[in-house]
Amino acid sequence: MAYLVGDVAVGERSSLWPFVCLRGDHGPVTVGDDTNVQEFTMLHGAEIGDRVSVGHGATIDFASVADDVLVGMGSRVLSGASVESNCIVAANAVVRNDQTIPEGHLAYGVPAETRPLTDGQRERIQDNWRHYTDLGERFVADGPHERP
Repeated sequence: MAYLVGDVAVGERSSLWPFVCLRGDHGPVTVGDDTNVQEFTMLHGAEIGDRVSVGHGATIDFASVADDVLVGMGSRVLSGASVESNCIVAANAVVRNDQTIPEGHLAYGVPAETRPLTDGQRERIQDNWRHYTDLGERFVADGPHERP
């Protein structure tokens, strides 16, 4: 079960997985189309684009993430930061306050440094959001399950 409070909008075919918190109490939270927000993630006053995968346990706090981005597990995107389109934020990376990750780059480390993506990494972004869109649609079609 996900927790949504305040000014929150979630796009078409997007999925919010268990224990996600979307806090639109001090600013809106928007989640684009075909986007997935995975378990134990917190979005607070965040703008998330289309075809984005936000990995398990990530935090995005008063920051923006453009279209076609993979935000890795346990990463942090801090206040005022901006992740441009076609990027990956690596697992456990920390994107600093007001930092911009330029289009087509990998952000890695603490604090985050950047380098251009490889073709394989660009494909991974697309594969990931498609997988979660399909998975979410399958779970909705199957309906809820109860333990015996």
